[in-house]
Amino acid sequence: MTKKFFKTVILNTLPVMTGYLVLGFGFGVLMSDKGIGIFWSFLASLIIYAGSMQFVLVNLITSGAGLIATAVTTLMVNARHLFYGISMVDKYKKTGRKKPYLMFALTDETYSLVCTGDTPSGINTHKYQFFVSLFNHIYWVTGSLLGATFGQVIALNTKGIDFCMTALFVTIFVEQWLTSSNKFPALTGLIVSAGCLFLFGKNIFLIPSMAIILIVLIVPRLNVKGEKK
Repeated sequence: MTKKFFKTVILNTLPVMTGYLVLGFGFGVLMSDKGIGIFWSFLASLIIYAGSMQFVLVNLITSGAGLIATAVTTLMVNARHLFYGISMVDKYKKTGRKKPYLMFALTDETYSLVCTGDTPSGINTHKYQFFVSLFNHIYWVTGSLLGATFGQVIALNTKGIDFCMTALFVTIFVEQWLTSSNKFPALTGLIVSAGCLFLFGKNIFLIPSMAIILIVLIVPRLNVKGEKK
């Protein structure tokens, strides 16, 4: 691996770095505001590494939520990662010992960088995927540590800080809408999510939304493959 390799990885993950440092910082500050130490902020970002869920986790910890409630909430918030993982099984098939970490580190932003398969020319695909995942992970942990440390030193008003993850998702959606020629997946996500929100309510709409979106997007592909056979 050369300087050119790492330069490419850094340049391609630069937008994620700016977002993760800010969001991770916000998470660290929020943890400190709730009286949770720097070590736990570091450990949560290192092991859990699930942006939106980590913000939810702060409230779960401070409210004394039980294991079952925490597990169900985690499943609902991070259900989309199940579909990310399924879609990357073939792409990560020959990654060897890197595979467990690659699946673990598959966040929304990392997924958007590695799922396209557009690896820069002359660079090993699997090494590129691994270091993109690793660098993004480092950005998040670094942001959390900085925020937790800052929060211990200076008292801040954290009201509304947990909205930053929502803002990030909106930004990602807008960026993909503007750059993608196929609007069907985005429209499917919007319409199905809105419908399920109306039918099931805000507390349980996520899982049925994901299931319906998966069916809508996968079934037509299966039919096409069947016709080709």
